[in-house]
Amino acid sequence: MRGTDQQTSHLFSYVSPEDRVPVQHPLRAIRRMVDAALTRLSPRFEALYSRIGRPSIPPEQLLRALLVQVLYSVRSERLLMEQLQYNLLFRWFVGLNLDDPVWVPTVFSKNRDRLLDGDIAQAFLDDVVAQARADGLLSDDHFTVDGTLLEAWASQKSFRPKQDAAAPRDDDPGNPTVNFRGEKRSNQTHQSTTDPDARLYKKADGQPAKLAYLGHVLMENRHGLVVASTVTAADGYGERDAALSMLARRPARRITLGADKAYDVASFIATLRQQQVTPHVAQYATTGHRQSALDRRTTRHAGYAISQRKRKLVEEAFGWMKTVGLLRKLRHRGRPRVGWCFAFTAAAYNLVRMRRLLPTPA
Repeated sequence: MRGTDQQTSHLFSYVSPEDRVPVQHPLRAIRRMVDAALTRLSPRFEALYSRIGRPSIPPEQLLRALLVQVLYSVRSERLLMEQLQYNLLFRWFVGLNLDDPVWVPTVFSKNRDRLLDGDIAQAFLDDVVAQARADGLLSDDHFTVDGTLLEAWASQKSFRPKQDAAAPRDDDPGNPTVNFRGEKRSNQTHQSTTDPDARLYKKADGQPAKLAYLGHVLMENRHGLVVASTVTAADGYGERDAALSMLARRPARRITLGADKAYDVASFIATLRQQQVTPHVAQYATTGHRQSALDRRTTRHAGYAISQRKRKLVEEAFGWMKTVGLLRKLRHRGRPRVGWCFAFTAAAYNLVRMRRLLPTPA
């Protein structure tokens, strides 16, 4: 018998979003870890909000919504609010009932900025790392450091002389015609009018210079989890300075540190040894004007070869953060906000890996 194509609206629904999500869905394991972290962050939330006035968006729901945006590559917060209108999986993860209204996108963005002032992203990353350490997933002795280029949300047309930063007059003010051919441009004389913190930089010879930041991570070598992150201005010294600042947060003990050839600098190697860090840095090719700062006293050990193999895991983290986490082209401006998003995306990457590494509860 053929069924009828008629839709009848029901006054009540007896099936909750909790019942509609499969028991083995990957988000269930991530939700448990996220809820445990948010419970411990509750005192920090209390310090950010006033005790009087109208209730705001609960910070727990706000962070879960931002996490869904990262995990499912939702390109904007306006599109995220649209998804929350009809996506039951997203509603369940965020903590919204079927009848709860979805927030206005501008209100959501304003509430997100409040969490920026409390450095919640770094605290969330630290708590996720603490969970991984408690579950025995971290190495306390072997680490890798690396940096990646984050293209800023600013165009080349916005990179104008500091003394004459006004926009050029044109019949099309939204997209003016700018001709900087033959003009010598540098970070000392020019600055972006849309994102002043961005710097003109190229990662290697032969590549185009872009307005960008540098994102850095410190990774443990056992399972490739990110244990620290930071964002710096794009320059030739940012990677080594960021590595030392992230290492300074670690407890004082003997560790190894893997890195690529950009870190093979005598002054950097000497500083690592003073901090009881064994440099497992890839050797720079010896030429007439430059030699490697490492010799056979370090490279002959089997641990050096292991570090060189393990350090490639950091590229998986960067690849995930740029493709799934949508950090290849930034959506925010200003170094504090970019650093916030970078740390939060690193925490999301850890949660995805930890879900696969931890046993599934019965």
